[in-house]
Amino acid sequence: MPAPIALHYWPTPNGWKITIALEEMGLPYDLKLVNIGAGDQFAPEFLKIAPNNRMPAIVDPEGPDGAPVAIFESGAILQYLARKTGQFGGPTERDRIAVDQWLMWQMGGLGPMAGQAHHFLKYAPALEPPQDLPYAKDRYRNEVARLYGVLDRQLAKNRYVAGDFFSIADMAIWPWACLWEGQMQTVDDKPHMARWLDEVGAREAVKRGRAVASEQRQSVQDDRKAQEILFGKR
Repeated sequence: MPAPIALHYWPTPNGWKITIALEEMGLPYDLKLVNIGAGDQFAPEFLKIAPNNRMPAIVDPEGPDGAPVAIFESGAILQYLARKTGQFGGPTERDRIAVDQWLMWQMGGLGPMAGQAHHFLKYAPALEPPQDLPYAKDRYRNEVARLYGVLDRQLAKNRYVAGDFFSIADMAIWPWACLWEGQMQTVDDKPHMARWLDEVGAREAVKRGRAVASEQRQSVQDDRKAQEILFGKR
């Protein structure tokens, strides 16, 4: 049994990526909660692991050559875990290229755009004073819709995002895509995405990964202190 990986985590889409991966890969882990609404991400000991003050981050005591390694950025963590275990990275080099493409698509496109959609559609109007900005709401809602159209067309040709195999690309995209309602999207016109959402969401490891510390998940719409920490100038 490998030594447990220390997972610095909070139950958000980016956090779910890693709990899902660890559950899918059968790797033991110790949970280190990073309450981002309370500012734990700015603690000096956490910044030594994740200098960009964002979770998730991991510390693997059995890293390369058996020496410990700390990793931040969810995409980098997923790639590392796939290499470490030889799982979910794609069975061939062409498959691995496809996985990397769609992982980067999530990291550079869907994640940031869906995150901004959540912010301007849900959180900004609840700020004090309210920031109800029609242009920003339309901008990010429309871009997320475009991205989900891209995803639906890809899934029309493939069972999973990168091919006929489940991969870290699915693990990265699903946590954001499953929140489509909060992004004011529809899947009525995206049957392939809807099928994939249900299939991935039915996996037992995905269920376990998303459930980790779910009781800690909370809205910051009425929490002024958390809003200042999350959306202030730090």
